[in-house]
Amino acid sequence: MNKKKVVFVCVHNSCRSQIAEALGNHLAGDVLECYSAGTETKPQINQDAVRIMKKLYNIDMEKNQYSKTYDKVPTPDIAISMGCDVGCPYIGRNFDYNWGLQDPTGGSDDAFMEVISEIEKNILNLKEKMSK
Repeated sequence: MNKKKVVFVCVHNSCRSQIAEALGNHLAGDVLECYSAGTETKPQINQDAVRIMKKLYNIDMEKNQYSKTYDKVPTPDIAISMGCDVGCPYIGRNFDYNWGLQDPTGGSDDAFMEVISEIEKNILNLKEKMSK
């Protein structure tokens, strides 16, 4: 089976999209090849996201992931905006989905866990769609 390439996009590629890349490859790596990207980058992935993902899933996002722009990932079959609350980036094509997630940066651990839970649910739904 050919895996669908999915790119998760947010402006800075440091938090929500990085979480989605990690969870996508962890939970749906058998049917999806997941990447994250942004229109801008940060020097490092959000450290609260790194800490909480390691605690919840034992995933070290810093091991294989880094903040990158959209032109640094393969051309996707599916492009997903994490949420345009900070201004939707233009990636040269329309998004297939907008998950409308609030950016938890600067928020409590509970805010991060809510966003992570939504991302997990959305990825499992996407996996189910792609498995049919």
